[in-house]
Amino acid sequence: MTLGWKLVIDSAEPQRQAAFWSDVLGYELEDNSTRIERLLGEGVVDASLLVEFKGRKFWRDATATRHPEDPFDPDSGAGLGRRLLFVRVPEPKAGKNRLHIDVHSGPAGRAATVARLESLGATLVRQVAEPSGEWTVLQDPEGNEFCVH
Repeated sequence: MTLGWKLVIDSAEPQRQAAFWSDVLGYELEDNSTRIERLLGEGVVDASLLVEFKGRKFWRDATATRHPEDPFDPDSGAGLGRRLLFVRVPEPKAGKNRLHIDVHSGPAGRAATVARLESLGATLVRQVAEPSGEWTVLQDPEGNEFCVH
């Protein structure tokens, strides 16, 4: 049996993080506006649960990005495949990640990929060269480490 999954990442600013990772991975920032507008119109939710970001309404406490070729629910806008969900938490990141994302660009493209990611807001942590391979460690805008191979 195959199980569906999504990676959920704690965040101080879910919309900003989802937009950053959308740009990094070539994913699409999920558009939940159809469901949001319907629920607002029905009086089920109020505007205090929402934020305006990039010209549209988002849930204040959670925003996702999804692979552009994967299916999604047309009512909710939620991806049904490869997906990263960023949820607001009150505390800042503390310590080393126990889980991280690896971005694969290939050895010939790593320097260009690192430069592109730095232009998006990533920060260089260190270059690694070991017998098992070479990679670059970066941090996203909230300090989560990830590797470029």
